Amino acid sequence: MSINGEKNLMNDQKETSHIIGIRDMKEEYIQEILDQTYEIKKTPAKYSNSLNGKILALAFWEPSTRTRLSFESAMLRLGGTCMGFSSQAGTSIEKGESLSDTITMLASYSDCIVIRHPHRGSAKLAAKIASRQGVSVISGGSGSQEHPTQALLDIFTIHEKCKRLDGLNVGLVGDLRYSRTISSLLFALSKFGRNTIYSISHPTLSLQEELLFDLEDSNLNIINLENLGDIIGELDVLYVTRLQKERFPDPMLFNKVRGSYQVHPSLMKLAKDSLIIMHPLPRVDEIPYAIDQLPQALYFEQAKNGVYTRMALLKKLLEHRK
Repeated sequence: MSINGEKNLMNDQKETSHIIGIRDMKEEYIQEILDQTYEIKKTPAKYSNSLNGKILALAFWEPSTRTRLSFESAMLRLGGTCMGFSSQAGTSIEKGESLSDTITMLASYSDCIVIRHPHRGSAKLAAKIASRQGVSVISGGSGSQEHPTQALLDIFTIHEKCKRLDGLNVGLVGDLRYSRTISSLLFALSKFGRNTIYSISHPTLSLQEELLFDLEDSNLNIINLENLGDIIGELDVLYVTRLQKERFPDPMLFNKVRGSYQVHPSLMKLAKDSLIIMHPLPRVDEIPYAIDQLPQALYFEQAKNGVYTRMALLKKLLEHRK
């Protein structure tokens, strides 16, 4: 399927209707979601009837565990119900149905759609189509573009543990070129004061030039390094990503850089006790299981926070809609 002409779609779309990218969300709106997340995490049962009668459609063209299931858990905990598919198998997509027609039908069945799709611009196109029926769309990942709800749960986790979102030293390690969580995290951090970002990767996996251009006038001070050991003692946050094998243009390149950046337990002796280690998951071999036992390891709690963050977001989008 080809998606064309999506450049100008959604330019006039209000952020309160759809969640397509973190970069277009105002700091005040993000802060409201974070505040609500804190409240929900403290007393989740208090919100168990917030979305009674509402239906969430999960439209996942690509595999997912945490994003899909945490959205489902979030909706059920709010009293709503879920429907949808987790792959193209068994759907009319296998018969050649277009993205446009699939979204049109899902919009007629639900109040909100979470979409994950392999093509850039797919979430924007889905939002334009669903808007005709007054239905919200949330991007669960659109090609190698942003993953906004991952960024929301990431910055919630950082704030919860570091008590701030500015003045941080953040190390990004691994596949920074093809990971969509990285761009969303950087756009989110750029909205909260001055932060120093250490980009630590193989040269072929460094941050995309387009992303660096978009962040050129931001509050972020981005420093490129190749050796994690040179800076780990200064870090407040270490954010690790796996190699995105499914997005590599060349299998030979993937095999060449595989295993280039691993967080070995010996490195942790150089780290601050207050360091937090994050990972959007799934991991492969970039974080050994031995790291799980360390107090700095926060990636499973980070994933759990995805439920509370997505509860806050769904509540904000849907609670007062008829």
